Amino acid sequence: MVDVQFCRPLPPAPFTIFKLLMLTLLVLQAIPTHTLSPCKTSCGSIPINYPFGLEDGCGAPQFRHMLNCSTDLFFQTPSGSYKVQSIDYEKKSMVIYDPSMSTCSILQPHHDFEMTDIQSAIIPPSQDTVFVLLNCSIDSPVLNHYKYLCFNFAGHTCDELYGSCNAFRVFHLLTNSSPPCCFTSYNTVKFMSMNILDCTHYTSVLNTENLKGVGPLDWVYGIKLSFSVPDTGCESCKKSGGTCGFDTDTEGLLCLCSSFANATRECAAGSIISKGYNNAPWTHYLLVLLVAAYFPTSWRLVLTELSLIVFHSFC
Repeated sequence: MVDVQFCRPLPPAPFTIFKLLMLTLLVLQAIPTHTLSPCKTSCGSIPINYPFGLEDGCGAPQFRHMLNCSTDLFFQTPSGSYKVQSIDYEKKSMVIYDPSMSTCSILQPHHDFEMTDIQSAIIPPSQDTVFVLLNCSIDSPVLNHYKYLCFNFAGHTCDELYGSCNAFRVFHLLTNSSPPCCFTSYNTVKFMSMNILDCTHYTSVLNTENLKGVGPLDWVYGIKLSFSVPDTGCESCKKSGGTCGFDTDTEGLLCLCSSFANATRECAAGSIISKGYNNAPWTHYLLVLLVAAYFPTSWRLVLTELSLIVFHSFC
């Protein structure tokens, strides 16, 4: 009769257990996770950083729903969607282009540029963006009671515009003269629509500080917006590895640490998904217990004690 004691498997040597535990922990460090980042960081080639966000709850609440990313990045206002050409976070500026705006090369139908009150306050057109009202009636308010709203733009004239630009030359041909125009700021078109201004078209030019002596054919057409960044303590969140966002109900500041963890100010250690790896300690503890399940009952207690020591060392 065979002695049962000789058929029992020998318990692993303590040194073997120690090596197995260390190997398990090393393997865990290299297991990638596939948790998605809570906020998109780009749209095409344009980076999306604070205070902007594409998903609701990302960025600053003041800029909520202002950007939309489809095939390209668009800035949303009550008058339409405007393609974002660039965002300069250092200079705090955004350049957008109105596809319905007339330029030196194309004449577009009548169109207004409108912004919400909050947009006009926190991301208005910059001071070096000039709006040009074209083909104005002699009864236009900017040529009469509000003529002070028009200013000299680097020595450029209406005759120069109508003579240099193919798109605007039609105004000169129709009247056999140069109809009035007005170089003005955003505040003019903010408070008076094109119907009130009694001008048929408009265009806008940016980077106007260096346009003296530069003809309309070489102007950069578009609208540069100047934004401010709210001081909400976002820096401490970014330093802790999080992404600045907000509660979609209360619009209070949140530090988005991962797709499953948020904080009010900064991310706690072990809650960040960084470079595709998850360093949360509970995963180490779980796998050690799974390994322990393969050992005889008498050794499970030993491994469980060791795993608890390992777990507390990560906390």
